[in-house]
Amino acid sequence: MAAPERPSRPIFGAVPSRGGWRRQLIALLLGLGILAAIGAPFVANESASAQAKFGCSAKPEWITIGGRRVAEVRGGPGVQSAGTVAERATDKLAKLANDYSFHPQAFVLREDPPYTIIGVEHQGVFSQGMAIDDRTAACFGKSRQALAADYRDSFQRGILRFRDENSLASWLRGTALALLVLGIYILWLRFQLGLNRSIKGWLISRTNERRLGLRLGGSKVLDSTQVAAVLQVARQVLQWALLLLVSYLLIPLLLGFFPPTQAIAAGLRGQVLGLVGRLIGGLIGAIPNLLSIAVILMITLLTIRASHAWFKALDRGSLRFPGFYAEWALPTSRLVSIFITLIGLAVAFPYLPGSDSKAFQGAGLLLGLLAALGSSAVATNIISGLMLIYTRAYKEGDRVEINGIVGVVQDRALLVTRLQTPRNELVSIPNATVIGASVVNYSFSRREIQQPVALATTITIGYEVPWRQVHGLMLKAASSIEGASNELRPYVLQTSLNDFHISYELTVFIRDADSYRQCLSALLAALQDQFAAADVEILSPGYHAIRNGNRSTVPKPDQEAGSAGTG
Repeated sequence: MAAPERPSRPIFGAVPSRGGWRRQLIALLLGLGILAAIGAPFVANESASAQAKFGCSAKPEWITIGGRRVAEVRGGPGVQSAGTVAERATDKLAKLANDYSFHPQAFVLREDPPYTIIGVEHQGVFSQGMAIDDRTAACFGKSRQALAADYRDSFQRGILRFRDENSLASWLRGTALALLVLGIYILWLRFQLGLNRSIKGWLISRTNERRLGLRLGGSKVLDSTQVAAVLQVARQVLQWALLLLVSYLLIPLLLGFFPPTQAIAAGLRGQVLGLVGRLIGGLIGAIPNLLSIAVILMITLLTIRASHAWFKALDRGSLRFPGFYAEWALPTSRLVSIFITLIGLAVAFPYLPGSDSKAFQGAGLLLGLLAALGSSAVATNIISGLMLIYTRAYKEGDRVEINGIVGVVQDRALLVTRLQTPRNELVSIPNATVIGASVVNYSFSRREIQQPVALATTITIGYEVPWRQVHGLMLKAASSIEGASNELRPYVLQTSLNDFHISYELTVFIRDADSYRQCLSALLAALQDQFAAADVEILSPGYHAIRNGNRSTVPKPDQEAGSAGTG
């Protein structure tokens, strides 16, 4: 049985019996002669066998007065359990403590072999209370007389303490202290709210003055406005966390001033202290793992930086490998960085605090489910993106045509390709679509074979016009446009002899692929001007079906001048 002041001791401030002292001394001398690894299991087995022999409860019960522990119970006389004995004794002590006509010195001991009775003697009348037998006393390693004396002393001290705590003076003192604490809390609350407003204004002024921002890898992740918003959110979170923590700690403090709620206050304080102890213990225990994670993170970052430097050298051309093109350097660098990051995460994961907990397992299951649901489409686009990168179909800045969409490649990512059209529209095309479509790259010839890109157009002219005249007119139109290249001469091909006209194809080489549309428009206009000046009619494929002898569609020079004047 343990004293109320020191619950961890099994005996209420009593001196061990002479026989018990000898046994402890003998056990100590024997323990010095054997190994601790052998002695510890032996003592544990002996204690367990003793408890099983005397029927001692594995979990001790407590006799309480006003919610406070008074005495520990490990067994009961006869067939009574420790819980039953503790419950009955608690009820009787509560009645005696509330009966102020009862004096604690009235507790007496009577011998009634094989029991020692703890009872109350009042006006010469003895009332039987709690019985102690040898088997119950053996649970504490004492005689029943010594154990009964300890119970009696504990009951007396418990009743005196209960009455002192429930006196009028104690209530007045608790009320005064509670009011004082509430006043301090209100003053602190006003100070905290004022300080919070001051911090809010200071953050706004500082972020506006210094234009704070967050950069990551040379890219601006957050501007000053976003940084200010993040800081304000952090300020509010810290403020409410502090308010809730102080308010929660205030509750057990106030409840501890009043006897009826002291047990509740002790439970709340125990929860807080237990939580703080677990947090501190967890932090201390996690220090080696956190150091391991820091080392792994540092090695991973250094490896990624070394990889970036190596691939940048490949991109600049200062480092070359046969068969590895410079345009592969940056995409490959991103892939290698992702691969190194995944390896670092896999190595560091076992060192994360709580990595073997149910929460981590649930998060892993959720991520696995999401990956399974979206893996098909994502994997298809990623593989298609890799194929487009390493087949060198195009690169950023190239002018291409994909699925009838003409534009300049703005971004060549793993999932999508983004084109900027001549109308400044941004078109995102999934790579799975691109890999299955035909891609026309207008910039490839100038970059790879140092030759100008060609544009071609086809017109139809009737059989009555000599083909040599048609060739001359078309070549003259080609030489008149701006942007035509002098590296290769334009040429004309007769591609088909139709029923009513001949198809002529003109091929012109231009200097810049970015002016492809402008040059094509200028070429078509020059063709119309040349053939109109020569009074040669350009036939479309549909003219032969409706031609009935009406006048020619060739515009007259005076009509062109009039149209230009009205325009």
